[in-house]
Amino acid sequence: MNFELNKEQKMIIKNVREFMLKEIAPFAEEIDQNDQFPSDIWIKLGAIDLLGLSISEKYGGSGYDTLTFTLVIEQMAKICPALAMSYGAHANLCAHNLERNGTTSQKQKYLPGLCSGELIGCMGLTEPDAGSDAVGIRTTAERDGEYFVLNGNKMFITNAPEADVALVYAKTDMAKRARGITAFIIEKDFPGFSVSQKIKKMGNRGSSTGELVFQNCQVPAENVVGGVNEGIKVMMTGLDIERTVVAGISIGIGEAALELALDYAKKRQQFGEPICNFQLVKAKLANMYTEIEAAKGLVYRSAILADKSSGGGKGTEVHKLAAAAILFAAEAASRAVNESLQIHGGYGYTLEYPINRLYRDAKLYEIGAGTSEIRRLLIADELIKKGPGYFK
Repeated sequence: MNFELNKEQKMIIKNVREFMLKEIAPFAEEIDQNDQFPSDIWIKLGAIDLLGLSISEKYGGSGYDTLTFTLVIEQMAKICPALAMSYGAHANLCAHNLERNGTTSQKQKYLPGLCSGELIGCMGLTEPDAGSDAVGIRTTAERDGEYFVLNGNKMFITNAPEADVALVYAKTDMAKRARGITAFIIEKDFPGFSVSQKIKKMGNRGSSTGELVFQNCQVPAENVVGGVNEGIKVMMTGLDIERTVVAGISIGIGEAALELALDYAKKRQQFGEPICNFQLVKAKLANMYTEIEAAKGLVYRSAILADKSSGGGKGTEVHKLAAAAILFAAEAASRAVNESLQIHGGYGYTLEYPINRLYRDAKLYEIGAGTSEIRRLLIADELIKKGPGYFK
């Protein structure tokens, strides 16, 4: 599989890197400390066409593929994983899901604003008692004339405190479990809808997280996405791409951790020479590099296959590959930040060195978009279904 980037992709990466260094890097520590992005960041991201990167041009986007999106989010995460997380929730989980599954009128109504940054998006699936068991959600939606009435809660929702638009899953038929789920577009001003106070987190600070609350929330029937009781299809079409994109964030964190370790190891003197000359430090650097490059192979291949699968191609092959990509990339990133902090020694344990932020940020990616444990089960289940001769 050819991972050679074309000129356009290389230019996009260069532009994103320059934007992040100019607009975000000087404030990255402040964003973490204050748990707040600059107020104009979404409009700036929209102005350089990043928010609609994977959205069709007719809806205000640029129409790029999943690999390009993953490369962009990787560059963001090298500077500010929190921004990459919020960007992914907005552009991938909300906007891209709407484009793949929404009606023409839904796309025309919401996508231009999501692409420009005038609207901020989020996706509501996880609940207080339904995390890994996604199809076990308890939020209900009952038909009432031209509306559906939603009741329930969604927990740990990225962008919830600022979101104007939410793609939310609810049970329209409790007895059918997975086949009784429906997806809805929720606007922040719908009666009966509210957002709890921002949840305080140890990492990815700046990327706001909150709880969506539905108390007899009235949602127009025209805001159903993909059909009543067809929400599982909407959910599943986005999971492989979500895992791939989140894996891209992990790569960015790992790369940043390695760069910090290299820079520090070259400057730090012990026993009369730079610590980068010590064999044990060299081994750490080599292991970090090897795992990050291995992760890239998995993640980039997953990104390419995800697009082919969505076009009717590779079936369930991408399910285990995307799970493997985020499993390996997330754990590789955690190992990288741990080794980088170890190389930094006592200084790395202080809040003055940026490795502490990456150390706190990395852990989330072993939990979000399915825990490492769930990813392993998914991979194994797919392998078992395949039967003997898998690698023939």
